[in-house]
This record gives sequence, structure tokens and C-alpha cells, in this order.
Amino acid sequence: MSEKYRLSRRVFLKGAGATALAGAATSGASLWNPGTAVAAPAQDASGGFDFDTPYDRVGTDCAKWDTIIERHGRENIQVAMGVADMDFRCAPVITEALAERVRHENWGYLKMPEDFFPAICDWNRERHGLEINPDLMALSDGVHPALIAALKALARPGSRVLLTTSTYSGFYTDLRESHTLAEESPMIVENGVHRMDFDDLESRISQETDALILCNPQNPTGNCWSAEDLMRLGQLCLERRVVVLADEIHCDFVTKGNKYTPFATLPDQAVVDNSVTFQSGSKTFSLAAMKVAWFHSTNPEYFRKVQDQHMAQTNTLGVVAHHAALRGGAEWLDQLLVYLDGNHDLVESFLAENVPQINYAKAQGTYLAWLDVSQIGEAIDAEAKAAVASETEEEPVTAEDIIVRWLVENAGVYTNAGSNYGPGGEGWVRMNLGASRQLIQLALDNIAEAVSEL
Repeated sequence: MSEKYRLSRRVFLKGAGATALAGAATSGASLWNPGTAVAAPAQDASGGFDFDTPYDRVGTDCAKWDTIIERHGRENIQVAMGVADMDFRCAPVITEALAERVRHENWGYLKMPEDFFPAICDWNRERHGLEINPDLMALSDGVHPALIAALKALARPGSRVLLTTSTYSGFYTDLRESHTLAEESPMIVENGVHRMDFDDLESRISQETDALILCNPQNPTGNCWSAEDLMRLGQLCLERRVVVLADEIHCDFVTKGNKYTPFATLPDQAVVDNSVTFQSGSKTFSLAAMKVAWFHSTNPEYFRKVQDQHMAQTNTLGVVAHHAALRGGAEWLDQLLVYLDGNHDLVESFLAENVPQINYAKAQGTYLAWLDVSQIGEAIDAEAKAAVASETEEEPVTAEDIIVRWLVENAGVYTNAGSNYGPGGEGWVRMNLGASRQLIQLALDNIAEAVSEL
């Protein structure tokens, strides 16, 4: 291990504090000891929020950490960077609102607060220039249930649904639940940057194609699609009678110098009317467990059809949390965005300088990094190992699965296999940067040391 890596780890351990981090091993990878971290106060006297002190989630039935520890062993997981939720303490305004509601010890049916829909509309107008008609907006208990309802309403059973891949793996579950089929259009990659292949997209539209799922900003690639790209896509879908279902759940995460363009703000009203948009605060404020989302459209017919397929649900604590966040969480988010942007910068610069075998072009949006690890795959002969593993394991094993396992075994870092995200994910992994920069530095140091020994 080089002196450079030893030094960065000592700095990491010193900055985190003895209560947060265990000492480094005398040789090999350093260890963060989940279960000992104690966060600093959520907000200091100057109004600053603490995102840098590691906040321990282990032992709370946390999918991001506990599931992976159970699968790979606690001794093998130092930094879990898979499931797309964040490791930070939530905005204090959310905790305060929840605590106040819990003090009322009755859990009967909820009457929707009159200010809830206006809060959603105000947030979108003020931050994104998006005007939403509250009469054409409805709540759901998640983007997935709403998206499944839209697919059932607007796409025939057995019809094809366009996906620009690599794309969010959960869409495949939505297609299965709605009895529709994926029509995958791999994106073009140039210097690590992805773009839609419009010629390929058009060639894949047939009489059997009823819908396209747009991920904007894109998970996992981090693209914030330009207005020009969205217009071209929207006009193509309108001409070919393909409904656009816009999943914009990552809309509040944009890196410096980039811009999120809501599909519903495009200048062609006919294009906009050929769409339904899905949003939530579950990514923005890390409220995935609260099960609140919403969908909206400018097309009354589409909206009615989706509603006919959708069983609206409300979650009292989820509504309370989202309402508090939308009305009082803007400053917390603004500070978080600066911190996350720094995380992206750190990963991009560190890998370029220390691990040239892994390529990363900074994401335009989301808190996710899409890493080209194809050189690592070649170095460890991942394709051959995957073929051997597939002969003995119950489920097929991909080369990307092998790379993920190698990173766990040699660096203590868990990421998501690119093969989960459809064609185009070969040779890639997804890394979640929604965590303390100290943990991200630890993960990078460990990966650099592991790769240096190949």
C-alpha cells in the first residue's frame, strides 16, 4: 500500500473521530466499524447542516446496509454504496413535524391537509418553473404503483414499452406487473457520456409500441436531458402515438452547471399533452419509507384513465413528512446539493489521478456515479468467472456481478452491477454518493489499493 493511501486514511480517521470510526488495521484495508458512529448535531448555530459526520444506519433493518451485510458478511462491508437512498440525517424540519404528530396518540383516517397539493405545486413552480394543475394531480403510495397504473391504462397487455438503456432496473418490474414488454434501445456512449440513439429509438417503434418510460434525470447514467433532446423525443413519440411516461423522481438533484428540464415545460403543448409525469420527495429528502408520491398530466383523458387503474392510498406520517419538507426543507436541500456536487468532483478527480482503470464522467444529475469498470473486468477475467459461477448458482451470474463481488472481497465496497440496468450496462457499476465524504474517501482509497495489486 502506497504512503499516499496510508496518509489519506489517517486523515479520514482523525477527521471522523474516535466515536465514529474504528482504527485502521496495521496492514490491508482500513475498517469503518458500523454500529459506533455518532452524528454531530443536525444543524449548527450558524444554520449549517452536518453532512460530513458518518451517520450509522446499521442494525435498523436498513436495506442499503443490513441486507448487504447479511449477504456478504459484516467483516466484508466497509462502505455500502448500492440502494439509492442517502445516509444523511434527514432535514430537522421533518423530524420535528413527525415528532409533533406522534404526540397525538390516535391513528385514524387522514383528511388530506388543504395545503398539501399547493405545497407540491409551489415547490415545482419555484424550483423548476413547472406549473401543475392540482385538479390533474393525484397522490400515490410510490412512483411504482402510479407507473404500473399508467402502463395498465395506456399500454395494451403484451404491448412494447420503449426504454433507453442502461436505465433504472425497477422499470422491468413495472413492466412485468403491467403485463407489458421491454423494447430496449441502448444509448450511445462517447468518452463516458451517454446520449440517446434517436435513429435506433425510431427503428424500434412498431404498431405494438404503446409507451416510452423516460427517466429524467437519468438513473443510472446521471443525464439531465436537454430541452432539445426532450423535444425531439416527444415529437417522435407524438407522431408515432407512443405515450411518454416521465419518471422525474431525481428532479431536485442537478450538479453544478447543469439543468433539469421538466418534460411538462416543453414549448409544444401537443407534446406535453402526450405525457404523464411522476414525482416524489422520496429521493429529494430521503423519505423512501414514507411511501408518498404523486403523478400529474396536462391531458385530462390520460389522467382519468390512470386514475381508473390506480388505488389511491395515503400514509399519515408520509404526508406529514413530505409537507414539512416541501414547506421548510429548501435550505437543507440547497446545502446538500453543494455537498453532493463535491462528492461527484472527488470521485471524478480521484479516479482520474489514482485509478485510471476506472473511468467516470461526472453525472449531470442524481447522487449516483456510473463507473466504467470494464478494465477491471478484463484484469480479473470476469467473463470466464461468471460462466463458471452460472453453472453452479441458482441464478445466472454476469461479469458485472463478478466485479461487484471482487470489489467487496478486495476493497470492502459494495456497488450495483451494471447488468441490472439493461443492455449497455456491460462493464459498468453504479455507486451511490449520497453519503459522508469521509466514507466515500475511504471507499476510493480501498478501491485504489485493491486495483494497484492487480
